[in-house]
Amino acid sequence: MTTLAPTPDLDAATVVDRLRTTFATRRTAATDWRRGQLTALRTLLTDHRDELLAALAADLGKGPEEGYRTEIGFTLNEIDHTLDHLDAWLAPRPAELPERLLPATAHTVREPLGVVLVIAPWNYPLQLALSPLVGALAAGNCAVVKPSELAPATSAALARLLPRYLDAEAVAVVEGAVPETTALLAQRFDHIFYTGNGAVGRIVMAAAARHLTPVTLELGGKSPAVLDPGVDLATTARRLVAGKFLNAGQTCVAPDYVLAVGDTAKDLERHLAEAVHEVYGADPATAPEYGRIVNERHFDRLTALLDGGRTVIGGTHHRADRYLAPTVLADISPDAPVMQEEIFGPILPIVAVPDLDAAIAFINERDKPLALYAFTDSEETKHRLLTETSSGGLAFGLPVAHLTAPGLPFGGVGESGMGRYHGEYSMETFSHTKAVLDKPLG
Repeated sequence: MTTLAPTPDLDAATVVDRLRTTFATRRTAATDWRRGQLTALRTLLTDHRDELLAALAADLGKGPEEGYRTEIGFTLNEIDHTLDHLDAWLAPRPAELPERLLPATAHTVREPLGVVLVIAPWNYPLQLALSPLVGALAAGNCAVVKPSELAPATSAALARLLPRYLDAEAVAVVEGAVPETTALLAQRFDHIFYTGNGAVGRIVMAAAARHLTPVTLELGGKSPAVLDPGVDLATTARRLVAGKFLNAGQTCVAPDYVLAVGDTAKDLERHLAEAVHEVYGADPATAPEYGRIVNERHFDRLTALLDGGRTVIGGTHHRADRYLAPTVLADISPDAPVMQEEIFGPILPIVAVPDLDAAIAFINERDKPLALYAFTDSEETKHRLLTETSSGGLAFGLPVAHLTAPGLPFGGVGESGMGRYHGEYSMETFSHTKAVLDKPLG
């Protein structure tokens, strides 16, 4: 894997001051500027599709179909949705007034925050840098984008291309690792948007607190999948495999483990094994759309978790090319190491629980997850999971896909994060909604 050189002679204060100077001109507030930036970003993604796919392959072994669908295509959809709705989102919205204030009128307007910082992770290094940027630009802000140093090819591509297509006096890209991020966090921003893990999220929040800067933290967590008796196990298994092993399991909303209610665990094992063969073939190492672990450190962390239960399928691994096969583990104890932290890799444990009460208790005894999935035909089960658990998102019958719907907010709760984005929720995140009251003097 290539390594990433830091931004030469980074002067974070100068970078931020330059963007503040631009913001002070108010040109980023113009709707035409916002549309122009979004359209230019769209052109970048289409003009350099092959180059970006090659960077994703170099960083994570992503196949071209998965790379386009989850990174480029995802971001294009976000841009198109935003362009289609931008005028409506920016229109003043009337507000009711109590009778004692009449005659008067009132409305709200959305105004840009100023200069924002987007810190992106390595697992979807293009999408998770650019999707928040779509919201920041749509809201009329200047932005600093900090790509992940663990995806150096994608980071270099963003650093090279974004200044060519976007307003270079309004958008800056800073490459590098901890020193560069630390230098940026020492500056005053008007919003910080961080995607990553909770440990770094705490560092970001502490740095933001010095300037009373609001933050959005998109973190992770162990997202459970509840399996009710009597469901179509073949369909369930295929959807679990598609959601879990996407990007070699390195997806924040991937099903982290299965809570198999009653006697469903054993039958599910067979169907999961069949689904893995169906999707990735007899040797997933040769499957063009099966990715690789991002680096040796994460590879070693994941392979250390393989002894936590009985291997149903998978377990094969090759450190030289960071390959870890799609793996299903059964007979898992809640105390096993694989159940203590977010897996973030292609290992799916199955935990047997006697009934739905036990499944709900299991979920509620742990940190609130970023997502909760359930495969059930029971409306009562759906209602109980909706009302008796808390999670960033809840999806029945299909994991991961909820984040592709721009009309739904995406974000965590508790340890899985704070704040939300996508679609109009991105506009809310990167704007200030100002209250306006107009009372005649006569």
